[in-house]
Amino acid sequence: MNRLELTWYGKAKKQRLEPRLLLKQEELSYRQDGDGTGVFDNQLIYGDNLLALKALEQDYRDQVKCVVIDPPYNTGNAFTHYDDGLEHSIWLSLMKQRLELIKKLMAEDGSLWISIDDDEVHYLKVLCDEIFGRHNFIANVVWEKKYTLANDAKWFSDNHDHLLVYAKNKEMWFPNKLPRTDDMNKAYKNPDGHHKGLWKATPLHAKSGRVIEGGFQYTFKNGVVWSPPAGTFPRFSPDTLKRLDEQDEIWFGKDGQSIPSRKTFLNELKQQGIPSKTVWRFDEVGHNHEAKEEAKRFNPDDVFSTPKPERLIHKILSLATNEGDIVLDSFAGSGTTGAVAHKMKRRWIMVEMGEQCSTHIVPRMKKVIDGEDPYGVTSQTDWKYGGGFGFYKLAPSLLKKDEYGFLRLNPKYTDEMIAQAVCKLKGFEYNGGSQPFWKTGRSTERDYIFVYPSLFNDQIAELIKRELGEDESLLVCCKAYSLSSPLGDQMTIEKIPNSFVDLYEFNDEDKESKD
Repeated sequence: MNRLELTWYGKAKKQRLEPRLLLKQEELSYRQDGDGTGVFDNQLIYGDNLLALKALEQDYRDQVKCVVIDPPYNTGNAFTHYDDGLEHSIWLSLMKQRLELIKKLMAEDGSLWISIDDDEVHYLKVLCDEIFGRHNFIANVVWEKKYTLANDAKWFSDNHDHLLVYAKNKEMWFPNKLPRTDDMNKAYKNPDGHHKGLWKATPLHAKSGRVIEGGFQYTFKNGVVWSPPAGTFPRFSPDTLKRLDEQDEIWFGKDGQSIPSRKTFLNELKQQGIPSKTVWRFDEVGHNHEAKEEAKRFNPDDVFSTPKPERLIHKILSLATNEGDIVLDSFAGSGTTGAVAHKMKRRWIMVEMGEQCSTHIVPRMKKVIDGEDPYGVTSQTDWKYGGGFGFYKLAPSLLKKDEYGFLRLNPKYTDEMIAQAVCKLKGFEYNGGSQPFWKTGRSTERDYIFVYPSLFNDQIAELIKRELGEDESLLVCCKAYSLSSPLGDQMTIEKIPNSFVDLYEFNDEDKESKD
């Protein structure tokens, strides 16, 4: 059977993305040493999120437990910090490319949460079905983002957004249970002083079950005979009913004449937790006005236009992650995902291409790390202070066109940067400062690469031959070579940039790469 796919102009175009280096900016990185409980190996990346996702692929493939993204909704509106009016087909192409990379980064038991509104949600749902598989769709959560009525609405008052939830592998991902609320517990009493504490009477029958030939009937020790009502089925087997009866966990009413029911104990339910509903009210997870007030506190002069409330992200991460898990937000905006993840002791990666990366996110995360942000979910998470993050920007493209239009190594690259970049392009793990010097990177325990941005000659080759193990192989990538004798079967040589010029698209005009 043919799979249903969404089609649009430009969908078939494939980009051969260059996996860029991430350059750490020490002056914008931050950490708080001491007795804090935060983690330090978090990453805030400034640059195009498509290139950033590609840059993360080698190190984080199959490792991200939860992805939370809030992409531009493509509503045609103009926001201060985003161009949110792309042509529909362009928007779909941009989302497709990013979602394909996000899937590669997600752990097998990971989940994706996308915030979107009515304008694109149904197209996005079909696109995600295509990328992740329709069988991995979890839910469409409806979030009540506004609590007021828009009296000037032309058609309907727009009061909700959507959260599309997908698992990478639905057979392996299951949400955490949520703690019970005080309102849920009000119905639990203990009129008979049972030693297990508070309980509530629940039916012994169910709406569905297995048809029992001759019907079902059970006699309790007090002589009461019970059968499920017509059209229903017994919830428990005779053995279970006997055990409940012997443990005084069947309720017959104060006078002993009521229809028997089970005593469901509150302490047992608390241990299990409760599943999440698919409708999230503003009083439970916050609303747009609450998010704006949170954003004002760390940048009152330039308030981010479309933030999300911390309570909303807290609920997502409570369902989807545990302490120490990696959380990714590649449309970081004002940094709410990272702020909440940090307070919940999760590791985080955020990507943002706008100037708000330094004007909004950096000051916000500094306040969280220093323990100077008492708002949002700080008290709910019992957050104190600690941890840190590295601020990174995307390196410029490795290759740059010369005056004749030929691709050459970018003069901004040092020899060490060239070595790192070539390892990344060729799929090797960079071994900076390794010994021996010619093992620049490795792909397996026995396969190595030597990046030598100069002339490779017989003298260097003979030195390597003496040290190269019998079961080891080596790929040499150099600018040029002059050899008078064969290298042998264990060594292969390629010239840079010729060896990868056809593998990727190199573009030295990216705005995020400019000084």
